[in-house]
Amino acid sequence: MTSIRPSWARLALASGLSLSALAMAPTAALAATLDLGVTGELASFDTSQVSGGVWESQVLMDVYEGLVKKSPSGEILPGMASDWEVSEDGKTYTFHLREDARWSDGEPVTAADFVFGWQHLLDPANASKYAYMLYPVQGAEAVNTGDKPLEALGVEAPDASTFVVHLKAPTPYFVQLLTHYTAYPAPKHTYDEFGREFVDLDNIVTNGAFTPQEWISQSRITVSKNPEYYDADEVALDGIRYHTIEDRNAGVSRFRAGELDIMTEYSSSMYPLLKEEVPEATHMATYLGSYYYVFNHREGHPTTDPKVREALNMAVRRNVLSQQIMGGTFQPALSFVPDGINNYDVQTVTFTDADGNDITGDMDARMARAKALLEEAGYSSDNPLTLRLRYNTTDEHKKIAIAVSSMWRPLGVEVELVNAEATVHYQTIAEGDFDVARAGWIADYNDAENYLALLQAGAGNNYGAYANEEFDTLYDEAAQTLDSDARKALLEQAEALALNDNALVPMLYYVSRNLVNPAISGWEDNIDDDHPSRWISFDE
Repeated sequence: MTSIRPSWARLALASGLSLSALAMAPTAALAATLDLGVTGELASFDTSQVSGGVWESQVLMDVYEGLVKKSPSGEILPGMASDWEVSEDGKTYTFHLREDARWSDGEPVTAADFVFGWQHLLDPANASKYAYMLYPVQGAEAVNTGDKPLEALGVEAPDASTFVVHLKAPTPYFVQLLTHYTAYPAPKHTYDEFGREFVDLDNIVTNGAFTPQEWISQSRITVSKNPEYYDADEVALDGIRYHTIEDRNAGVSRFRAGELDIMTEYSSSMYPLLKEEVPEATHMATYLGSYYYVFNHREGHPTTDPKVREALNMAVRRNVLSQQIMGGTFQPALSFVPDGINNYDVQTVTFTDADGNDITGDMDARMARAKALLEEAGYSSDNPLTLRLRYNTTDEHKKIAIAVSSMWRPLGVEVELVNAEATVHYQTIAEGDFDVARAGWIADYNDAENYLALLQAGAGNNYGAYANEEFDTLYDEAAQTLDSDARKALLEQAEALALNDNALVPMLYYVSRNLVNPAISGWEDNIDDDHPSRWISFDE
């Protein structure tokens, strides 16, 4: 594949143009290979082994397709399924697969591939962190825990083009959930032949608009257009190169040099300059995402003490983080579920003094109360609280970690900062090797359940191993509740309980930040920040 850089990029490389000069340079025709900077590396093309980074979603949505797909604006459209019906009780979905759905080797995509793909994801032997996403399906949780065989999962393929799903209860967000990679099919014919090596580059077949060709670890993944994709004639790109760039500032430099057409999650510190000098390329938009710190609730960690958790949470200055540290590129948050979630009223943490008076808006009173709580927990200058705070390696995560540790220092807290690249970071905290850890969650679908599921006992992405029976009861009851208002109330009660328990430290709401070549069409800001490349083209 060849890629022709835009004329302004070549000029910038030749003459060292400034950002402003680059913005004013003319744009020429571009060829059809997209160079896309992503902020982490894919863990695997096997969706059961994915670690959960948003960068992984970008690659996977381009090479695979589920029963439904997303438009550039985020609207849900038919994908592998041309249409579907829902039973009157809302518990049975019958999907009809399109006749021209094929894998990249020319084999048809069948209902059996969806049955196998979902069973594969839930197989306890695969230990998928995201298996719980399919728990609305009848038998899914019992299958995933090993209490029932894979065949007990409530899915069936009465014929090659019909896929039937039986749910435990009506699930309002079920069709939204189907856009997530946990609901993709898997090619049973290649798994039968190659076993776990079915996703090796020599063996892999995909059913999306693109198919993998090359993977250079910690450098790039290259995919080419899949000629067997049912809509291949409407796919403008010949291919995509996903460049792994964890250093956001380096990503901006590479975009400026014309090496990238899109750079995701540019450094927040660069926003003022970028907005001034390349406004047409600089995107920042509302986004369903929460930036938070996880407390380790496992035995042996000081954060098992509720007084310690309350004190640390109380001492965090969200407005300072948002405005002074991040320059307004994040919004301060006192809730875990972000503002903008459908049919949900945001619940916020309330900080109180020893008499129960609300001191949330009084930072001096909060610091005094936090210090008293730590003293009650047995900490002092002679016995300081020491914490290991882990974060994944980016400039902004480092800035926030340093800032938060400085906010805790007046309480006598000693913090050891430990950083690692994203994949290692999430693997490490999933194993429990931390006291406090940075985490973020971007909505997989627009429903509060998607956030609160992270606090369920035993959930794969419940990094802190938080467990509260009352929370789980409320969460489970909401899952069985048909009335939308009653369900909303139960979910709000669950979040309020977790916040009151200081289960975690809500700190910031995300906004999406992307640099996009102005010569690109088919890329739109949307609340999910999902951008399937099958819609992207270069203007002539």
